[in-house]
Amino acid sequence: MIKVGIIGGSGYTGAQLVALLIRHPGVAVKWVTSRKFEGQPFHETFGALRDLTDLSFVSYVPELLDKVDLVFTAVPHGQAMRLVAEAADHGRRVIDLSADFRFQDVTLYERAYQPHTAPELAGRTVYGLPELHAEDIRTARVVGNPGCYPTAALLAAAPLVREGLWNTGAPLIVDAKSGVSGAGREASLATHFPEVDEGLAPYKVLSHRHQPEIASILRRHAGEEGAVHFVPHLVPMNRGIIATVYIPLLKAMEMETVRALYERFYAGRPFVRVLPKGKTPSTHHVRGSNYCDVGLAMAPDGKMVVAMSAIDNLIKGASGQAVQNMNIMAGFEETAGLTQPPLFP
Repeated sequence: MIKVGIIGGSGYTGAQLVALLIRHPGVAVKWVTSRKFEGQPFHETFGALRDLTDLSFVSYVPELLDKVDLVFTAVPHGQAMRLVAEAADHGRRVIDLSADFRFQDVTLYERAYQPHTAPELAGRTVYGLPELHAEDIRTARVVGNPGCYPTAALLAAAPLVREGLWNTGAPLIVDAKSGVSGAGREASLATHFPEVDEGLAPYKVLSHRHQPEIASILRRHAGEEGAVHFVPHLVPMNRGIIATVYIPLLKAMEMETVRALYERFYAGRPFVRVLPKGKTPSTHHVRGSNYCDVGLAMAPDGKMVVAMSAIDNLIKGASGQAVQNMNIMAGFEETAGLTQPPLFP
């Protein structure tokens, strides 16, 4: 049994973390923090968990670190740096769900976000995508939990990129659509119901902060530079991401060869499901679960793969992946606390 604390539990990812962890057989949640809701029972903010937990929100103080073995930080980027560094200095293992520790090269982070106050620690962190970095995660002190869009994009593209089959002389294109919960729980005009309902729109075209995250991981595994273009879209649904990734190949390939490559690559990885020929992923089929479904298609000339993925942005794209990382770090079964099937319809 490990004892965990959650810094920042009043957003969607924090609430989803609590919902997953209170059912985990090897975890005791000792505290969850919120300045806004200090002293309030958790279920008063998130009524779905009424009678399922007796946790109440507390205000964060460093002394709380003495009560836990591992800390999740689920606060906005910029706020996590100090908190993660403090917990790490205290000897606690940390999984950070913000963007603050996703880049070992802080110059990339600073171009997309802001100055980094813990660059040395960032340089020692592990990017927490278990399907690519499980062995490093196992011994990590600090894990940077990936963004939701990068998770979907990287799982779609990784097998071809890792095998050196991406033609880096041509751009790899990521076209992705996300539900509105990806924007967080704070009210804003951009996610106001009348503004998004019955509509579909791209945003932050070629300038989204997740682009350098996607590009840096792809280039690391490709071993060379290559252009990555990313266009996100906002879809009027609560949760879910579909990513369609166009991957130019160095040479023409047969579709069945590519499918076999993906099946080998994800063999033994419990949360990635490579779909049969002719099947495409749907957010309906992963909603409420930690699964990523991957479908494949081939351009007629055999020189471009269209890899499609679907995830739940709040689970595999955030809190579920954080629990998956915790399981690996703690020596639990990777699936512990994450075996719930998708919700359908």
